[in-house]
Amino acid sequence: LCCECGQFHLLVDNHLYNFQDEVDDELTCHICLQPLLQPMDTPCGHTYCFKCLENFMQEYNFCPMDRKKLSFQQCHKSSLLVRNLLDKLIVFCPFKAECQQTMQRCELEAHLQNRCPGFKKYKSELQRKKNSISKGKEDPCTKVETNTPKDPEVPSGGSSLVAESSAAAVVSLGTAEPGLVNPAFEETEEGESLIQKCNYRTSLVAETTTIEIHREDPEEELGMRIVGGKDTPLGNIVVQEVLRDSVVAADGRIAPGDHILEVNGINISSVTHCQAVSFLRHPGPVLHLMVLQEKGFSNKTAQQDSTSTTNREVIHVTLIKRDRSEPLGIKLIRKTDEAGIFILDMLEGGLAAKNGKLSRNDRVLSINGQDLRQGTPETAAQIIQTTESRVNFVVLRQPGVQLPDPVEDSSTSNNSSSSSSNGGSPVHHRRRLDQNHYRRKSNYQKGYVTHEKTVAIKKEPKESLGITIGGGTDNKNKLPIYVTSVQPIGCLFRDGRIKRGDVLLSINGIDLTHLNYYEAVSALKSNAASHSVVLKALEILSLNSTEPSLDIKEQGFSWSPLWITWLGLPSYLHCCQDIVLSKGNLESWGFSIVGGFEESKGNQPFFIKTIVPGTPAFRDRKLKCGDEIVAVNGVPAIGMSNSELIPMLKEQRNKVTLTVVSWPGSLV
Repeated sequence: LCCECGQFHLLVDNHLYNFQDEVDDELTCHICLQPLLQPMDTPCGHTYCFKCLENFMQEYNFCPMDRKKLSFQQCHKSSLLVRNLLDKLIVFCPFKAECQQTMQRCELEAHLQNRCPGFKKYKSELQRKKNSISKGKEDPCTKVETNTPKDPEVPSGGSSLVAESSAAAVVSLGTAEPGLVNPAFEETEEGESLIQKCNYRTSLVAETTTIEIHREDPEEELGMRIVGGKDTPLGNIVVQEVLRDSVVAADGRIAPGDHILEVNGINISSVTHCQAVSFLRHPGPVLHLMVLQEKGFSNKTAQQDSTSTTNREVIHVTLIKRDRSEPLGIKLIRKTDEAGIFILDMLEGGLAAKNGKLSRNDRVLSINGQDLRQGTPETAAQIIQTTESRVNFVVLRQPGVQLPDPVEDSSTSNNSSSSSSNGGSPVHHRRRLDQNHYRRKSNYQKGYVTHEKTVAIKKEPKESLGITIGGGTDNKNKLPIYVTSVQPIGCLFRDGRIKRGDVLLSINGIDLTHLNYYEAVSALKSNAASHSVVLKALEILSLNSTEPSLDIKEQGFSWSPLWITWLGLPSYLHCCQDIVLSKGNLESWGFSIVGGFEESKGNQPFFIKTIVPGTPAFRDRKLKCGDEIVAVNGVPAIGMSNSELIPMLKEQRNKVTLTVVSWPGSLV
């Protein structure tokens, strides 16, 4: 529940209000169709909500109304007169049962915090629930205990590291391990392969940690995407992405690349993808997860690493900005002897200093759920500057350590090792990659088959198709257009042949496979006006009738196809992108791969299984766990074995171009 408007909404979305009177159309945003919030004017004379326009401009470079070329930097706050008119709109208190007051919109937050009996009752009930959940339990911050390091067991033919005990353990991968390719040691057998090139002995450190996730709403989604499963070459269940402002992001301890080993005491290291999704979607106020987390390469012994974390404490701090431009008053720096970002100082009278919960020398682990363990001050400053109101810090604190003087680090973009949250950080524009369709034989359809169908229907000209769609080439994963729902009104529901999850190929001969979302909506609407419609679609069918039905678990979940269903699509629907990685002579590329040709299994795709913190692949942030490698420097990977692709990657000295297909992980 939002403490500013008293209603439920995502943090990234606008506040919600119950207005007493109908609001004039001139004061309405034409993106969200609601009265304007923090109105922004464009040079072409249109006005939108700040958040609506910011989200729109992340994908497009034109005005939503007249489609004139536009950048967010050209827009400015509306006049004080317009903002005052909007703030004076009369709204109802959202707690109608206990409070029937009306007030100006700008007065609602103060009313809720100080005078509203309904909000006071809600907060006391919420606190009572929290106390009952936490009663008798330890502090939710994970206490990581370290056992004597020993070589992990790797199952025969497997590529997973599975902890049999729930106690935390530090795993050193410095010795020759089956499945770990490292030129510093003897190569053993095929399997999971870490692409590394170095001429000194290093160890790859990983830890298993038990994490408790608390949910105020037991049905609320965790907010992460997963890939993998025993029915895929990945084997383990791997976190691909943590969604911003989600339950998991607010907790701050789970990051992309983490392997999920147990859910509520159930070992999921050897279950199918669908079974893992079912376990993770199971509702409940508390979720117990055991995860394996890569910590990066280290020359230190595992014992030294474990002692360095003694007496450290993980602390969660939330700072609330009055508007987007308000500085926090924090100076962030790098250290020469330790990775990550540290707080150098807090400006007197600034937001952070007034809050008083952050301290000098705190190491910043994440901001708003974005992992900064290997980040830079510039990245942190950019996250802070683009955040509208709530800035959630997760920091690591070790009492009694004095911060050394900051030193210059030439690796930063402005040749300075410090950055302040109120300016000085360059804006990194997203690079648009050239898209192409890497035509090859579709080689992975394990558990799923595709069936192309043509649906011809007669209809009334004004009758709608009655479907909603997702995907499009403007989606960050460049997905084909697919059906997200078939509404109980419209001709397609009556016909019954088009189903949720079908990939739409064409309508009345118009190709839909290369269109963005808005182009596809326009094509469907314009062709739906005719007396007859011919749709070509691709249906994805599961061959395994024993898999759990996930539809019954979807109350509260945003529906989208499971990650595993995308893998069987024919190659003409695969939209590839090139990712260019660069590294120094002594660096590892920093990712491991699984898959490839095997006599017993035939051709399997190569998948990215892990990305190691602090390496080129990690810093680049474009490569994700679960991505399929289809070519290296333009050479197709199809038909290659693991032992053929690994040397090719090792031979690339300082630069490599990976052509990948990236499908979104399953949402849990």
